[in-house]
Amino acid sequence: MSTRNTTRRSLIPALAFGCLGALATWLPATTADGAQNVHFLIVMDNGVGSAAQAQPYVDKLMEGAKAANGWAAVEGKYATRRKAAKEYIKEKSPQYGIFSLSAFLGMRKDNGLEVLGVAEVDSAGGRKFHLVSKTASDLGGCKSQKLASNHFGNKKFIERVVSGGAFTLKDFELVKTKRPVQTLKAVVKDEAVCALVDNAQLAELTKVEGGAAVKTVWSSADLPPMAVVAFSGTPAPERAKFKASLGSLCSGEGKSACDKVGIKAIRAADESAFASVVQNYGN
Repeated sequence: MSTRNTTRRSLIPALAFGCLGALATWLPATTADGAQNVHFLIVMDNGVGSAAQAQPYVDKLMEGAKAANGWAAVEGKYATRRKAAKEYIKEKSPQYGIFSLSAFLGMRKDNGLEVLGVAEVDSAGGRKFHLVSKTASDLGGCKSQKLASNHFGNKKFIERVVSGGAFTLKDFELVKTKRPVQTLKAVVKDEAVCALVDNAQLAELTKVEGGAAVKTVWSSADLPPMAVVAFSGTPAPERAKFKASLGSLCSGEGKSACDKVGIKAIRAADESAFASVVQNYGN
């Protein structure tokens, strides 16, 4: 099996969660009996893969959410680019969402996002970032050198949250990549001295041919998990009901569905879970 195929398969649990609600057909907000039709927007910056791979498991998980909240139906959109996410917001006015940290920070203010909970997802990236290299021994050895990454599109997030003041992107000669595995291969093949990767990419490094020669030379602080949010237009009573149901979504009958899509836990939380990174990110 090729490295590329192995990497794709191993990322399926994270992709499955990111692909929650892959169909996005419009429905009215409520039915004749008052039951609600819910739209979800899931934004995973730099997400990869296809919703079809995991949709059957995700559908089972959503059935639990629908039953717990008395929804008539739940549909949604999986977006890996901000442009697609913004288009969906404009067209569908979703009530809830699940956002990777960088997406949450970047879209929080414009959409009045309120934190209702967090989702701990196995194999999901964005929880910690690393500089890796074959030849450098520390951060200083990477500065002024070629740095490969598929994360440069989130410049503000990298410089204000990830680096913790240790570096800015101007400190490097940037080599932009499009795919997670392409970033890893860039440093393996000496196309770059260092690479900026997240925890999911680092876990895949040993599966890339030549990856054993690449070592971590710098690591960020641990970052918060994915944010479960309500959009500004969602009424307070509905937010409260959904928030109260979060802890039950991966228990009982929902546990097997969560296990299969790589979700360790979904639990209620509030803005305090993200206070430090929100402050660092700024306006």
